[in-house]
Amino acid sequence: MNRSVSGHSLAAALFVAGALLLAAPWLLGVVTIPWDAKAEAWPNFAFLARSLAEGDSPFWTPNVFTGHPQIADPQSLIFSPQFLLMAWLDPRPTFVAEDGVVFAMLIAGGLALMLFFRDRGWRPEGALVAAFAFSFGSSNAWRLQHVGQVSSLCWFAIALLCLSRGLERGSAFWGALAGLAAGFMALGRDQVGLLCAYALAIFTIWRALDGAGVGPRLRKSLLPLAAGALVGVATTLVPFALTLALAMDSNRPAIDFAGAGRGSLPPLALLTAVVANLFGVDGPNDQFWGPPAALTWGPADLALARNMAEVYFGALPLAAIACVGVARGVLRERSALVFTTLLLLMGLYALGRFTPFFGLVFHLPGVAFYRRPADATFPLGAMLAIAAGYSVHRAFSEPKRLAPAGPLAVFGLFGVCLFLAADRERLEQAAPALLTGALFLSLALAALAFLPRVAARRPAFVLVALAALMALDLAVNNRPNESTALPPEAYDALRFDTRNETIALIKSRLAQNAAPDRRDRVELAGIGYDWPNAGMVQDLDHDLGFNPVRIKLYADVTRVGDQVAEMDQRVFSPLFPSYRSPMADLMGLRVIATGAPPQSIDKSLKPGDLNFVARTADAFVWENPRALPRVLLATRAWSADFDKLIADGGMPDIDYRANLLLRKSDAPDAPDIAAFAPAPAPGKPASARILAYHNTDILIDADAADGGWLVLNDVWHPWWRASVDGAPAPILRANVMFRAVKLAPGKHVVRFTFHPLAGLWRDWFGG
Repeated sequence: MNRSVSGHSLAAALFVAGALLLAAPWLLGVVTIPWDAKAEAWPNFAFLARSLAEGDSPFWTPNVFTGHPQIADPQSLIFSPQFLLMAWLDPRPTFVAEDGVVFAMLIAGGLALMLFFRDRGWRPEGALVAAFAFSFGSSNAWRLQHVGQVSSLCWFAIALLCLSRGLERGSAFWGALAGLAAGFMALGRDQVGLLCAYALAIFTIWRALDGAGVGPRLRKSLLPLAAGALVGVATTLVPFALTLALAMDSNRPAIDFAGAGRGSLPPLALLTAVVANLFGVDGPNDQFWGPPAALTWGPADLALARNMAEVYFGALPLAAIACVGVARGVLRERSALVFTTLLLLMGLYALGRFTPFFGLVFHLPGVAFYRRPADATFPLGAMLAIAAGYSVHRAFSEPKRLAPAGPLAVFGLFGVCLFLAADRERLEQAAPALLTGALFLSLALAALAFLPRVAARRPAFVLVALAALMALDLAVNNRPNESTALPPEAYDALRFDTRNETIALIKSRLAQNAAPDRRDRVELAGIGYDWPNAGMVQDLDHDLGFNPVRIKLYADVTRVGDQVAEMDQRVFSPLFPSYRSPMADLMGLRVIATGAPPQSIDKSLKPGDLNFVARTADAFVWENPRALPRVLLATRAWSADFDKLIADGGMPDIDYRANLLLRKSDAPDAPDIAAFAPAPAPGKPASARILAYHNTDILIDADAADGGWLVLNDVWHPWWRASVDGAPAPILRANVMFRAVKLAPGKHVVRFTFHPLAGLWRDWFGG
């Protein structure tokens, strides 16, 4: 027993050492995790840290989409304990801090899997191989930029460990920990968390029904399962309810089957488990020849980034599954069968529309919220790691000569890769990957043939050899590449201490126009993938942003897509048809920075509509001289059909400093806007100024001598409340998508506060 524990301790130490070496390029700041990690996760992390440091609430951000409910957004990281802790500890985190959190989770997940192996009496050699394959293989390696999904999978490994201990020991403590870890896993609110929740449920049912003594086993499981359910529900209930409310009132309440099917994993992509980078994933885009590349395979109507089709998890794990798991049938043993089953289920799910299976499971709860069956490559990688680790465990438990079927199967799969490259006339391009693959497959087969025979005599040597082989293999074949590692300098505009000239120029122009009633907005379009959420780092209010989920009202008014990285992604709507439009002015859109002159996307612009400011290294910077203040005090109300305006456009070009549009239900006595006629200036002045503007608390001083409506040009949302001089006041929808409060004659202090929990209660239960 002591020898086994010692072996597992050495294996854990070797894994941590190898993991730190593999993570070193990121942890030393030589490279950083790119793409979504910087364009989406990092701005949310930076906003969270900045808000906490300033004593502000991170539950709402004014920095994107004219306002967005962070507390309900799965991307916000508010309910990610590891990022929340780091944000609290470091008010101005660096890229290394974000990357460090990701790798800390990967190491924690690998260690949890090793403890799971030890609890089951499985050998440390298998635990070591499983940990490396889990943490640095498959999608955890090639889709590292999807930090939320990586975290969800790592929490799954921790939850699996705690759940198994709770069930085996009948322990409420471990059951509660399992519920907590599973709750954190689910709080990623991504497809990986959903699939892993189903995996935990299948594991629980399987364990309860497997073998004799079902009744006593079920009774023993009641306490830990009850504790886990209680903690899990307590952890997830409110965040899930908030997210569901946002989803139901968003641009994307669900994904249809056809839309989801476009994110299916092409079956031939599974060959990347044999030869990493077979299809040229880590090279230039035009050199990628794997499915679904249209130039090589023809149109496939798939929407997958190329790195989503990489599943390499190590030559030794693959060889162990083929030579031991399949050839010797050990993956059919009772101890492993549940994971073998889950491996097959996750593989079928990932293939999406390419098999009938996805059609059968598409209507399971939660599946229709997500658009990519290929996200199942994350849990698929976990199951491959466990299957490989178990196969290594059995190989070392009963050392035997490798049956010819196993190596033949391995090199048969390699032969398919070779044939495919030759058939598609890519043999020369694929030659380095094929040669590297052949080398590591040969080393893996030699290790399986030799190391089990000497493990009893030289256990430490064997563990060191396995760790070295796994680390070297993954360092070479899953090395940092364009999908997982780019120079930090590429994201300078997203640093807190940026020296980017475009950011500096924008801040300068905003400062020049500063006034008590102003908080002008900017637009950053077509500059690059990492720019749309830059405002969350730099505290700039962007009229657009980067997020697949947006408030439906905002989405209907603007009709912008998930991203505005390219100029052609910046679309206009009937209600926001141009930078020269009332909606642009009402948004307070002052500074516009685009990757090309704005006339290239806004054909209606005429000379003088925008003022040219400068050409920077990144962008063309223009100014809209008609941008209106953030707060206005209108003295005349007109009724309008907001739904018709959203559908057809035709926002009236009136003086919104004195006039506002309301729905007929909110102003039954107001004349129709069709009868608009300019009115003489009011006898007494009316003004408004911002006293304090925080994320979730806005204080405004209003002087309405003749009464009127205070207009706040932030997006209307039902979870906001208002008070006038301390008394509650209804918030009206003004000018289609903004907020207004009716004021009696006189001076007033108006306060807007964000109440998501009260708003959620009202949404669900009324009142």
